[in-house]
Amino acid sequence: MKMRRPRGLCAFFLLTLAVVASGRPKAGPEQKCKSGPVDLVFLIDGSRSVRPHEFETMRKFMIDIVNTLDIGLNATRVGVVQYSSQVRSEFSLRTHAKLDTMVNGINQIIPLAQGTMTGLAIRYVMNVAFTAEEGDRPKVPNVAVIVTDGRPQDRVAEGAAEAREKGIEIFAVGVARADMTSLRAMASSPFEDHVFLVESFDLIHQFGLQFQDKLCGVDLCLESEHGCEHICESSPGSYHCLCLPGFTLNGDGKTCAAIDLCSEGKHDCEQTCAASPGSFRCDCNKGFELNDDKKSCSMIDYCSFGNHSCDHVCVSVLNGYHCRCNEGYQLMGDGKTCQAIDLCAEGKHDCEQICIGAPGVFSCDCNKGFRLNYDKRTCTNIDLCNTVEHGCEFQCVSTPGSYSCVCPEGQLLQNDGRSCGTCKSSNIDLILLIDGSKSVRSQNFELVKKFVNQVVDSLDVSVHGTRVGLVQYSSRVRTEFPLNMYHTADEIKAAVMKIKYMEKGTMTGLALKHMVENSFSEAEGARPANRNIPRIGLVFTDGRSQDDITEFAKRTKEAGITMYAVGVGKAVEDELREIASDPVEKHFYYTTDFTAINTIAGNLKLNVCPEESQGEIELKDPCACENLVEFQQATMSSLEQLTQKLAGMTARLEQLENQLLSRK
Repeated sequence: MKMRRPRGLCAFFLLTLAVVASGRPKAGPEQKCKSGPVDLVFLIDGSRSVRPHEFETMRKFMIDIVNTLDIGLNATRVGVVQYSSQVRSEFSLRTHAKLDTMVNGINQIIPLAQGTMTGLAIRYVMNVAFTAEEGDRPKVPNVAVIVTDGRPQDRVAEGAAEAREKGIEIFAVGVARADMTSLRAMASSPFEDHVFLVESFDLIHQFGLQFQDKLCGVDLCLESEHGCEHICESSPGSYHCLCLPGFTLNGDGKTCAAIDLCSEGKHDCEQTCAASPGSFRCDCNKGFELNDDKKSCSMIDYCSFGNHSCDHVCVSVLNGYHCRCNEGYQLMGDGKTCQAIDLCAEGKHDCEQICIGAPGVFSCDCNKGFRLNYDKRTCTNIDLCNTVEHGCEFQCVSTPGSYSCVCPEGQLLQNDGRSCGTCKSSNIDLILLIDGSKSVRSQNFELVKKFVNQVVDSLDVSVHGTRVGLVQYSSRVRTEFPLNMYHTADEIKAAVMKIKYMEKGTMTGLALKHMVENSFSEAEGARPANRNIPRIGLVFTDGRSQDDITEFAKRTKEAGITMYAVGVGKAVEDELREIASDPVEKHFYYTTDFTAINTIAGNLKLNVCPEESQGEIELKDPCACENLVEFQQATMSSLEQLTQKLAGMTARLEQLENQLLSRK
């Protein structure tokens, strides 16, 4: 396929169509229009919508055209491709070297009578019909004539564009129901020379009539010495001269004189017109510059040069610029820098307590323990106990800008700063070391996670309170989360429930080593030893360790870590006792069944408060004399606490009543 197209190829083919349409005799070779060799392929629609008599008309149309051509292997070669739902080559460019055998080949074409896959046919012509194997010649123009009566059932634009890019000139002839948009998508440009649409197959020959005289006649501009200085325009049997824009034809009818478009006002320059022979260019006055349209002008933006040195805003003016300040600032004597207007410092405000200045404006605020009134100027003291959800269990005491909770006599304020109790739990750094070996089994591992969450529920978890980290071990050790990852009990409990069961072996010694060397490091959230925050480790296991625990069980205690050992099922008591801190009885727990580990969690919770019982809970006889006395004492203590709470509530009600009266 070729990109070069000899001049006059379109004219040659249109001339041929014109000869066919004119109905002139086609017998003698002297009557044939010759314009050099051409490789021509007809692409004919064989779909079922083409009726038999219409197909015969199309057959006759092809025969009439080839009769006007100089057929030969060294002259014009012709191939025919029929398409419907499939593509079939009726004969290739190399098949026929003589006109009579070619006509016979056309007469033998049988309609396919299926769909209309025009895009498929165009790609076939491009990739197969115009190849050397099929008879295509190098440096010979390729012409394709597509004849169709309907809308394509596939995409044609892409294939046709690719064919045109490869040098194939495409003529699209539409009949009756043909779609003009599809014809234009297939055809070469200009469309007026390559797209034809007729009402029926009976009229298919008429589209060439308009080109007959124009293309077969002599072009005097090409064939004679016309003498035109600029442009020669042909007309049938004659020609005339024209001049380029900006020039006028002289009296001799051939030479051209330049027109001064500026002086004649034939320009669209906004400000200044500079004439040149037959043309002009626009320019601008001082202080303006020419826009991209090369006609209009805009004032030069001197600020855009970036060398104005304005502190805030640069304003361009004709032939220069000046500086301006933002609102709330004033321009200094140098005409460039800006200074903020501080209304607070100048005393130009009416704030009762605090004035907050901003350039040119101010806002009022109040001291700690006061709130700004609706006038945005004055302040009122804040009683936080009556205005916030303080959450105090017993009594809230207001202080300037704050409040605090207090507890009745005999009770202690807990670490949350709100609740009261007889025992104040201590802050600790706790590492839970849980066995994830395969002997635990997945259903029991879920019980272990619930056990861990029971322990967490007993602790005062916060950034400055108790911190919790968790390590799972089997044949290897994995930190599930360090001490500094979560700061609330809910976050820890949620993370525990997401832990994945490891399975495999039981390397308890390796886990103890990891805890000593990593888990209680400051990098993982342990607080410095000089702060005396207790470090507690809790080991949970269900079997014998597969490695030696002696060395690192000893090193945990040497490092000042208080160790708890919890065993279930096949856990070895000697190993648990070796891990546990002294006294062993208070740091060692064992149960035969995973379902009973919640009782161990309860005992661990009791051990947080030294005032509460440790280990087993003693069952007492309620009828014993000393127990009755103890019951009476406890009852009296409870009544005293209740009386104190009622007194606090009464005081608060009186305070609220006084506030209501003062507002009236």
